[in-house]
Amino acid sequence: MNAPLRRVGIVVFALFALLFINLNYVQVYKANDYQNDEHNGRVQLAAYQRQRGTIFDHKGVPIATSVATSDTLKYQRKYAGGAAFEPLIGYRPVNLGATGVEAVQNAFLSGTAAEQQTLAGLFSDRKPPGGNVYLTIDANVQKVAYDDLANNGSPGNIGAIVALDPATGKILAMVSTPGYDPNPLASHDTSVAQAAYDKLAADKNNPLLNRARSEVYPPGSTFKVLVSAAALENGMTPDTPIPAGDSYRPVTGSSYVMNNAEDETCPQSMITLQQALTVSCNTAFGQLGVSLGADAVTHETQKWGFGDDDLTIDGDGLGVARSETGKLTTESGGDDANFVAQSSIGQYEDRMTPMMGCLIAATVANGGVQMKPYLVDKMQDANMQTTYIGQPTVLRTPVAPSVATALQQMMISVVQNGTATSAKISGYQVGGKTGTAQNAPGALEHRWFIGFAMKNGKPIAAVAVLLANAGNKGKKPASAIGGDVLEAAIAAMGGS
Repeated sequence: MNAPLRRVGIVVFALFALLFINLNYVQVYKANDYQNDEHNGRVQLAAYQRQRGTIFDHKGVPIATSVATSDTLKYQRKYAGGAAFEPLIGYRPVNLGATGVEAVQNAFLSGTAAEQQTLAGLFSDRKPPGGNVYLTIDANVQKVAYDDLANNGSPGNIGAIVALDPATGKILAMVSTPGYDPNPLASHDTSVAQAAYDKLAADKNNPLLNRARSEVYPPGSTFKVLVSAAALENGMTPDTPIPAGDSYRPVTGSSYVMNNAEDETCPQSMITLQQALTVSCNTAFGQLGVSLGADAVTHETQKWGFGDDDLTIDGDGLGVARSETGKLTTESGGDDANFVAQSSIGQYEDRMTPMMGCLIAATVANGGVQMKPYLVDKMQDANMQTTYIGQPTVLRTPVAPSVATALQQMMISVVQNGTATSAKISGYQVGGKTGTAQNAPGALEHRWFIGFAMKNGKPIAAVAVLLANAGNKGKKPASAIGGDVLEAAIAAMGGS
C-alpha cells in the first residue's frame, strides 16, 4: 500500500473510531439526559399524563394545583395564588423552562423522584400522582405584603418584602413586585404561553425577577445596625457618647462633606450611640466607622453574612445573591476615610438583598443566632405519607447575646422615639431601622425598613421592606408597611 492510501486509511479508521465513541457516549452516558430533557416532546407529553402535586402554604391553602382537561395534555396547571406568589412559586410551562419552587421541587411534584418509585409502578402503566409540597409561607402574610407593595403608589411599585420566624428561619412571606399572573405561562397553547413570556421579558420593570433574594441594593441607614454591632463589640454601650454634628469632613481639605438628612437631626457635638441610631445621625456613624476602621467594619459585616456566595434557601436551589461592602482602603493599603465614612451609613459600594436585611433583624431578635432561611415545611407522597419535614438549622452566630440585647434596645428606641414610629404594634416590642439609599444620579431614593416583633422577650417575626426608587411618592413609608407585615405575621404565629 502506497503512502497516500495509507494516510487515507488511517483518517477513515480514526473517523470510524470517533463515530463509535460518540455513538456509545450518546447511547450510554447521555441517554438518560436526553430521555428526561424537558424539551423532549415525549417527555413533555408523559409529564402531563399524571396529575402534578399541589403546592400549599403551611396551613394547607392551595397555591398551585393541577386540574383535569379534555385535551392531549391531561392536566392543566392552575395558580390560585396569582401574582401575590410570583415569582417565588414560579410556573411550570409546556414549552419553557420551569422556575421558582416549580423548578427546584419538580421531581417530587411530578412524581418522578427516586423515593416515589414503587416496584409495582415499574411493571405497570399506572402513573400515580405527584407529591404535594407544603411551604412555610403563610398565605395571608404573603397577600398583606404583596398588597402593600403593589398598591403603594410609588413609581412602578417596585420592591420586595421578606418575613421570617427568627427562632427557626421559616420564611413566612417572600414578595417581589411588580408581580404577574403565571396562568397564561402555563397554557397548553404554546403560542399563548410564549406571547405572555415575551411581554413579561420585555417589561422594563422586570417582573420576572425575584428581588427579595436575587437583587442587591444600597442599604442606606439600615447598615448602621451592623456598625452599631461593631461598636458594641469594641467595648461601647448604647449610652456611650460619640461625636456627631451637623456636618463631617472625613479627610481634611477634601471636597467631600457628609451631612445629615435634616439640619435638626443631630447638630450637637456629642450624642449617645443609641440616640444616634434612633434619629439616624449620619455624621455620628460616619465618624464612628472611621474611628473603628475599615477592617472592623468589613469584618463585622462578614460575620453577619456579607460576602457569602453560597447562601441558598434551605438547599432548595433558590440561591441568594451576595451582599457586600466595597473596598475601603487606598492603593497603599491604608484606610480611605471618605469611603469608610460613606460605607458606614450604607452608601458607597454597600449592597444588600432584602433577604439579608431580614436576616439582620431576625438575628438581633434571636439573641445573636442567625437561622438558615428555609421554605419547605413538609412533603407528602401520593399516599399522603410525609417523606420530608423541614428542620431549623443554625447558619451562624455573629454576636454574643449581650450585644444582641443591646441592639434590641437600640432598635426598639428607633420605633418608639425615632424614624420608624409608624411600625408600632400595641402590646408588642417592635424594633427596627429605616433607611434611605441614594442610587443613580437623578433617580429617586430607595426606601428601607428592617425590623422585628417580640413578646415577653421572645422573637415572633422579622421583616425587611424595600421600596425601590420610591422617594416619598408612596402612600405608606417602608416602616408602616413593615408594621403591617409584622402584625399579619404575629396573627399567623398565634400572637406569641
